[in-house]
Amino acid sequence: MDDAVSAELQALNSRTASLKDKLKRRREAMGSILSQTNSLAAAAAAKDDSGQDDRQTEAPPGKERRTEGAKTEQPAKNPSRRAGEKRQSAENDDVLSLLSMQSAKEKLDKQHREEILELLSKPSAKERTLLDAFKSQSGGGVKEFCTHSTKDECMKMNESKQPCDKLHFAKIIQPHTDESLGDCSFLNTCFHMASCKYIHYEVDADDIRKEKKAAAASNLTVTSPVVRSRHLLETLKLVPPQWVQCDLRSLDLSVLGKFSVIMADPPWDIHMELPYGTMSDDEMRQLPVPTLQDEGLIFLWVTGRAMELGRECLKLWGYQRVDELIWVKTNQLQRIIRTGRTGHWLNHGKEHCLVGMKGSNLKLNRGLDCDVIVAEVRATSHKPDEIYGIIERLSPGSRKCELFGRPHNVQPNWVTLGNQLDGVVIHDKEMMQRWNDVYPSGYEFVKGIVLHPRKEP
Repeated sequence: MDDAVSAELQALNSRTASLKDKLKRRREAMGSILSQTNSLAAAAAAKDDSGQDDRQTEAPPGKERRTEGAKTEQPAKNPSRRAGEKRQSAENDDVLSLLSMQSAKEKLDKQHREEILELLSKPSAKERTLLDAFKSQSGGGVKEFCTHSTKDECMKMNESKQPCDKLHFAKIIQPHTDESLGDCSFLNTCFHMASCKYIHYEVDADDIRKEKKAAAASNLTVTSPVVRSRHLLETLKLVPPQWVQCDLRSLDLSVLGKFSVIMADPPWDIHMELPYGTMSDDEMRQLPVPTLQDEGLIFLWVTGRAMELGRECLKLWGYQRVDELIWVKTNQLQRIIRTGRTGHWLNHGKEHCLVGMKGSNLKLNRGLDCDVIVAEVRATSHKPDEIYGIIERLSPGSRKCELFGRPHNVQPNWVTLGNQLDGVVIHDKEMMQRWNDVYPSGYEFVKGIVLHPRKEP
């Protein structure tokens, strides 16, 4: 199968190169024809001018000569010359239109390329089995956005009277908006939307209503149960989200127990002005991360100069770096960001997440996901939600801990730690017992503020 696809791809590349050569020769020939046409038109115009001048000098003797004033009232160009220029312009437009059109062979090759890409993107039988094990019970999924953004552009590009079935965007035009300036670089993450003169967008309201109707209809239909593989899912029991508002430099992390997976998005000191406090390099090195895990995986988000420091921290904490994820940032219109807010030398349009491992013979579901996440940018330091799905499929049903988390990070089966959370919420009985043993009088988050665990948010 792979050899056949490879051979077809090679043949397609060869045909594409041949077509490019033919198109180049055709354009050269058209250019030659166009230059000859221009020369002939210029010669004809010059001949018309010469003939007109001769007729003017050979006027009959009995006819009165025109005065100078009458001469100035003559049109600047004679009708024959204007007609020649119009013919030349029309011929130029026809040639350019001909060059820009796709030939039947090019359209066929494009169709073949799309078919091959579709074939390559289809999952194998093994991949389908693994995907079915983690398929949503409700069958819900993420709806794809149209690549043409707005409905008008979609219909124009597809040469259709109706837009496609994907989601579209609508322009937000305010009294101060100047449409001639184009789109705002930051779109829905713009800090000054109330005064920004560039164009911003929102999801089309009609598409949202259609999505809600489709979702309501799908809930009424009875779907067949998903057959799940027992060897992939250790347990379907989900512990409600738990979190601890704390300073990681002072909290006794042993009260939390051990975890199979740790994820951290540290406030690295990247030598830039940031809307939150940072930690020094030495403070990061001295974090008691080894207390949380005897064996398992760690996902460490790094950026800029923190990439090398992150690798150093993994080594100091007892991990071996085994992989790396990349988050490619997109804007609201699902296009790659080219004017980021970070970066000393280049605008940063991506972030890295180092993957470290401790121990051996870990029970993990390998080969399910890709190491590239393409997701929209949201609030500052808000990482893509896709990372939680990747981790859960890699290590389903296990205890997980997130360091430096915020309220939007809390997840089932996760214990989130951070100084911006709301108090202490613990559901695990063993964890509650350890907490009461270590902090019988409560945990002093900062001087004068003592926190006690609760079971309800």
